[in-house]
Amino acid sequence: MPVIGFLSARSADESALHVASFRRGLSETGYNEGNNVVIDYRWAEGQYDRLPELASELVARRVNVLAAIADPSPQAAKAATQTIPIVFAANGDPLKAGLVASLNRPGGNATGITIFGPDAVTKRLQLLHELVPQARVITYVANPNSPAGDIEMEAARSAAHSLGKEMLVLNTGNEHEFDAAFATIDRRTGALLFASDPFFVTWRNKLVALTASHQIPAIYYLREFAEAGGLMAYGNGLGEVYRLVGVYIG
Repeated sequence: MPVIGFLSARSADESALHVASFRRGLSETGYNEGNNVVIDYRWAEGQYDRLPELASELVARRVNVLAAIADPSPQAAKAATQTIPIVFAANGDPLKAGLVASLNRPGGNATGITIFGPDAVTKRLQLLHELVPQARVITYVANPNSPAGDIEMEAARSAAHSLGKEMLVLNTGNEHEFDAAFATIDRRTGALLFASDPFFVTWRNKLVALTASHQIPAIYYLREFAEAGGLMAYGNGLGEVYRLVGVYIG
């Protein structure tokens, strides 16, 4: 049977519903796991430095195709092979990330789905401004371990400046440090803006609960945060993204 290598920056448990959507997309094209296709999973569990090794393991197994889910998994897959087809779910511009040569003619061995990450940060800030116009200081919650995080952060700074707001940055890239990090939030902060990072999706329930306990309005980048009890989100739903990756691979 053909083998799909599934590489994700997230963890298996909290991705279960989305992986079910991925399998549904495969089944729509006639492929069912364990019946006529094998899926070999590799999970980085938020430890992005593990991704190159995990990608190399799947390439060494000579899988037929790689599903690269959640940045920076697509970049790790692309660096590991120039021949095995890659279908990615990426955050932001795949051109700037070096995944494809162009949008209409990707070239190379990679194609896939992109979600609204950095490109939508301006809209998220506008929505925050409409909700809490009196908030003069917005804290941007970022993962310092994200390799492309600076791009979105600069877009957020520019958008905040255009709205006449001051933007502070709260770095937290370890789930064990969430409580301590949130305790350092500047008292002037009137709203929170979360970076579009898969690590935060993994820990969305805890982050939403922490934000609620601090009673600070916040906006997130995926609907899954709002479904977990977050105030609001502007962006995609991951279920459909994963389903489309399954369709592409099928």
